[in-house]
Amino acid sequence: MVHQHSVEVGPPAPAGQSRPRRYHKTADKLVDSPGQHIRVVADILAHSVKRTPSSRAIGWRDTIKVHRELRDVKKIVDGEEVTEKKEWTTFELADYQFQTYAELGASVEQVAAALVATGHSARTVFNIYGSTSAHWLTIANACARQGITFATAYDSLGQDGLRHSIQEPEVYGLFTNAPLLGTLAAVVADTPSLKVLVWDGKAEDVPAGALDKIRAAGVDVHSWDDYVALGRAKPVEATPPQPDDVACLMYTSGSTGAPKAVEITNRQIVAVIGGTLHLVQDLITPDACFIAYLPLSHIFELAVEFTLLFAGIVIGYGSVKTLTDTNMVPGCLGDLRALKPTILTGVPTVYETIRKGLLAKVAAGGRVRAGLFHGAVAAKKYTAGVPLVEGIVRGVTDAVVFSKVKEATGGRLKYAINGGAGVSVETQQFLMRCLTPLFIQGWGLTETTALSCVLPPSLARPGVVGVPVPCVEIQLRDFDEAGYKADGTGPAARGRQQGEICVRGPSVFKRYYNGPDLTAEVLTSDGWHLTGDIGEWTEDGLLAIIDRKKNLVKLQGGEYVALERLESIYKSCALVANICVYATSEATRPMAIIVPAEPALRSHLGSSSGAPDLPAKDAEWSTICASAAVRKVVLGELNATGKRAGLKPLETLQTVLLADEEWTPQSGHLTPAQKLQRKTIIHQFEREIKKVYP
Repeated sequence: MVHQHSVEVGPPAPAGQSRPRRYHKTADKLVDSPGQHIRVVADILAHSVKRTPSSRAIGWRDTIKVHRELRDVKKIVDGEEVTEKKEWTTFELADYQFQTYAELGASVEQVAAALVATGHSARTVFNIYGSTSAHWLTIANACARQGITFATAYDSLGQDGLRHSIQEPEVYGLFTNAPLLGTLAAVVADTPSLKVLVWDGKAEDVPAGALDKIRAAGVDVHSWDDYVALGRAKPVEATPPQPDDVACLMYTSGSTGAPKAVEITNRQIVAVIGGTLHLVQDLITPDACFIAYLPLSHIFELAVEFTLLFAGIVIGYGSVKTLTDTNMVPGCLGDLRALKPTILTGVPTVYETIRKGLLAKVAAGGRVRAGLFHGAVAAKKYTAGVPLVEGIVRGVTDAVVFSKVKEATGGRLKYAINGGAGVSVETQQFLMRCLTPLFIQGWGLTETTALSCVLPPSLARPGVVGVPVPCVEIQLRDFDEAGYKADGTGPAARGRQQGEICVRGPSVFKRYYNGPDLTAEVLTSDGWHLTGDIGEWTEDGLLAIIDRKKNLVKLQGGEYVALERLESIYKSCALVANICVYATSEATRPMAIIVPAEPALRSHLGSSSGAPDLPAKDAEWSTICASAAVRKVVLGELNATGKRAGLKPLETLQTVLLADEEWTPQSGHLTPAQKLQRKTIIHQFEREIKKVYP
């Protein structure tokens, strides 16, 4: 009999529902805390300050200088070649410096005192509108110490998004970074509730006139250092909240409309920490070190960092722009090589970029080097699970072939953790062979405080998101429209339970802020959150995400295709940097809009030199992307990727369009959490789509 990593609990379920499943080791009772004395968020840091006061807590790098250079870039606009100026930026950073847990605790106390001195209390809301940093985490913990609710705002928000995040909860105080002060100044006249501003960074990075405009609106303005000094001079006692008080208003990224604010209580956060630590104790080692660069305004990063704070692990802050050596001045290491972390978190876009960057470097190294690399990957693949042989092959290939790959992440990486969405099986397997054998998948939503499933290191394998975190139970419900049945009788189920994933437990939210109707749509009266994701239980009790309700499209023949699932598979193609799959009921197959991976595509064109109609590999990028012959090449590579992944003929792509500009949150094509803004993308390419599809 197959060992079950999750087990069914409770009485028989009503028709259309599966029995709830829990992690098999904690099936009798859901976990609600990492320890009896941990009741609220303020207890998390206090625990580590008391237990390991002299251990390193957080680290950061100061910016010495940002170097900017204007270069000419040629592109095709309306059939004509034009030259535009593009700014290239490189960074010069100092070495990491660190605070101990005792020093971090003292900083939190000083900022908390400054919050009280400037009028904040449990009745006010404080907005954190900034990039992920040591100051972000410090001020969040300061709010927690005094029972002040903090709201989050992505640093990539424009004026409308920032205005909404201040106006809706009537924010009283706000923290931000110097470069963002211009956006705040543009909306401050519309946010009369805002009375206090704290900002960090260099004075030369403050947009001209921004602080004067903010002060003129009646806002009390403080630099970070001044604010800390204010609190140091006026110490106060902590005023911790109750477990069911709201710790955080976490705004969703808004991929389907205006961002919603999820009320996250102290109870939810301590419950998810307790549940997660049951599954990831292997990560808690004496040399453990975590690199933080994902947005703290996203629940995944916030939950991970609070968990690591409780565990006493050092957190080193970096940024997406400075993670690797690519954007650094000569002689200055990127954050990964400077910090040498043992734990790395990422989202699918990050891991696909790492994989394609590695493959591009291998291809550029010549045939001999490429052959050696791919031979080593194949050796690991075919000896996996073979006693003794697997260990020998792993040791030799790691030492001879993959050591340079591992050096790019600092050389000490033990665990890579993915959250936010699924990574293709091909990419997971590749990274487990080249980078770290322990690639851990997680799954959850803002409404479930990020982590509802985690794949423990001991169970690491591709294609699944793991077991229910011990603070939740998970149930599947029928989704008849697409043929998913909770009892396993669906037409393509092979006897496996399938359906919409529903989550219940102490880490699940109770309401949206000012959104009773929205809450009622996704939260049942008995506490089940209807996530909209479609899942399947494996034979050994692990959960796999197989679809999402809102991104299922019926084709002409009546069959459904899952856009997000197809994107995760096709994104593993080496020629793809990003992809938006599109389908309509008038078509027999989907199509896709592609942002090509430029180095890989140019290399591919170089190896295909002489082929009819293909542009040269050094042609202008816009010319390459507009070429029908190039589109045909990319389509062929994509469908070959789909065939290897076992896609059905109706899931293969009918045609593709190529975008010659990167998709970013700033361009409007992605949310701050790196999810596709489908409506924006489809609207931009509407004319081109009509010419080639269906």
